[in-house]
Amino acid sequence: MENNLNSIIEKLLENYKDNKLSKEDFKTKIKEIYFEDIGFAKIDHHRKLRRGFMEVIYGANKSPQQILEIAKKILKYSDTLLITRTSKAVFNILSEEISGLNYLEDSQIIYLKNKKHDLDLKEGIIIVCAGTSDIPVAEESYMTCYLMGNKVKKIFDVGIAGIHRLLSYKDDLLKANVIIAVAGMEGALPGLVSSLVECPVIGVPTSVGYGAGFKGISPLLTMLNSCSPGLSVVNIDNGFGAGYVAALINKKICFNNK
Repeated sequence: MENNLNSIIEKLLENYKDNKLSKEDFKTKIKEIYFEDIGFAKIDHHRKLRRGFMEVIYGANKSPQQILEIAKKILKYSDTLLITRTSKAVFNILSEEISGLNYLEDSQIIYLKNKKHDLDLKEGIIIVCAGTSDIPVAEESYMTCYLMGNKVKKIFDVGIAGIHRLLSYKDDLLKANVIIAVAGMEGALPGLVSSLVECPVIGVPTSVGYGAGFKGISPLLTMLNSCSPGLSVVNIDNGFGAGYVAALINKKICFNNK
C-alpha cells in the first residue's frame, strides 16, 4: 500500500467499520497521526494534511540516532523523506536501516522519493545563483522544490559582475511563475532579477564573501533594502525556506491555471 496519510486513514476507517479495530485503538491511531511523541521529538505527521508536505528533518545538532528514529517515524505515514544540513556519515548509518536513500554532497541533503515522483512535476520555478560558491544553498532550494513536486530550471553563475550572462536568460525568466535568487557578496542579484520580471522573486542571502560581508549580513541587508517591488527575502543560507515558499506559490498558480 502506498505509504501516505489519506490511504492510511481510509484503511483505519475500513478496519473500524469491519470491527477489525477497537474504538480505543482507532482513537489512538488517529491521535498518533496528529503528532507522535517520542520523547526527544514530537513528529508532526499531520503536517502533510495541513501543508501538503511532510515534516522535514533539520539535521544540524541532531545525533545520527535521533535523525534515524525521526526518519523511521516519518516514513510510517509518508513515502517521501527530506533531511537537510546533514552528513555522509549520517547517510551511511541511516542506509543500514532505510533502503532507497540518496545523499547529495553539495547541499548536504538526504532524501527519499516515491517511485512515481517524476511523472507529474509542475513547471514554473527557476533558481538563479550569483556564483559557483552559492551553489550549495541553491541546490538546497532546488531539492526542496523538486521533492515538493516541481520541475525546476537552474541558472547558475550569473552574478552582476557579468550581467550579460543573466540577460541571456531573459526569455526564460519572463516565463517563470516564481524565481529564487541566491547571492552572497553584496547580494544585488535578487533586486536586479525582480526589476526584470513580473513574478514574485525570493532572495536568499548566502554567507559567501569577504570580511565586510559579515557572513551574509551584508547581502541580507542589501536584499531587505532593495527598492525593487515584488522581492521577498529569507534568512541567510536558508535555501530550504526559499524552496518551500516557491513550491507553495507555484502549486497555487498551477492549480488556478488548470
